[in-house]
Amino acid sequence: MKEDNRTPYREKGEVSFMRAVRMIASTVFFVVLILGLQYYVGWHLKLFLQTWFDGVPGVMYWICFWIIAMSYLVSRLLERAVKGRIARGLKWVGSYWFAILQYSVLLLPIADLAAWVLHLSAVPMETIILATGSTVILILLAILTRGSWNAWKPITRQYTIEVPKTAGAVKELRIAVASDLHLGTIVGRSYLRLLVNRVNAIEPDLVLLPGDVIDDDIEPFKRLQYGSLLSGLKSRYGTYAVLGNHEYFGGHIEEFVALMKQAGIAVLLDESVAIADSFYIIGRKDKTAQRLPGGRLPIGELTAGLDHSMPLILMDHQPSALQEAADNGIDLSLHGHTHRGQMAPNHWITRRIFELDWGYLRKGNLHAFVSSGYGSWGPPIRIGSRSEILDITIRFVSQQGS
Repeated sequence: MKEDNRTPYREKGEVSFMRAVRMIASTVFFVVLILGLQYYVGWHLKLFLQTWFDGVPGVMYWICFWIIAMSYLVSRLLERAVKGRIARGLKWVGSYWFAILQYSVLLLPIADLAAWVLHLSAVPMETIILATGSTVILILLAILTRGSWNAWKPITRQYTIEVPKTAGAVKELRIAVASDLHLGTIVGRSYLRLLVNRVNAIEPDLVLLPGDVIDDDIEPFKRLQYGSLLSGLKSRYGTYAVLGNHEYFGGHIEEFVALMKQAGIAVLLDESVAIADSFYIIGRKDKTAQRLPGGRLPIGELTAGLDHSMPLILMDHQPSALQEAADNGIDLSLHGHTHRGQMAPNHWITRRIFELDWGYLRKGNLHAFVSSGYGSWGPPIRIGSRSEILDITIRFVSQQGS
């Protein structure tokens, strides 16, 4: 009997041990892969510089290269210990390096293939290195230029939908939606001020922020007084927000919610609010909360006590539960998180992960929207995506008149 009682605990311990081993192995593999790709790019750049300038000191080059390559990680470590301009400067450098690394890894194999073909054609090696290297650099500069324009020049996308319900005296509702602001070191006051001006120009009835208002660290939000700017958002029924994964990554959830409240913005944590006795706003905790004490509630529990004859509007940061929303009578669901991959071809990945990674989808009576976001994570670079604000008009049509 004692042996039987101990067996489940031993099996559970073995499962936990194997899970830990797999996690360590995956982490080691990922780190080795990233370092290998960094070296691959660094070796090509050194070869190009040596050919161009003749005599680049190897040790000094690699010291400078690895400082740049690891600058984002170093900045995050410094942010926790010594906050200041050095940490913020390294974060800017490291953020742009992410984009350079990604597109270098995509371009350099093509350049290597072209170099091999040219070498077979008896073209001098020095000419090959300078030609292919210059071409890669010019393409990278073009990508960074266009990507910066896409990131810093947001557009407003307009949608009109019909919901077959009555909403009290409200016949039409205009909602301004801005997800993934990522306010922090990179996305700052001037870009936030632009958001406030753009949203207020819409003259919305309601403003909704579906998660990732901050970019991990809450310190810039406090130091740069982003709350005071957010308080400038104007609408008939107010501004509401939910948490995204980055709020959880940074911690300080209670402090963030309190700061948003001071700005006149309610952060809905698995809760709902009836607006003008006409419709509901339901705010769901991010999926990240499932791994934390308290978890998050299923949509069915969030809507159980609500009057389903009234329109139900859901904010859920990650678009991972569209069918669940449709099955529980949600009329409009608003999401972000994906950034539409932010930098192509990353959208091929987000498209495989999510049923809807960007845009609009109708599932039964559910109208689902996934925004590519207003801000950016890492580099303020967007290729194949745009920074955006959603301008959604809902027309409420009674079932008798539909």
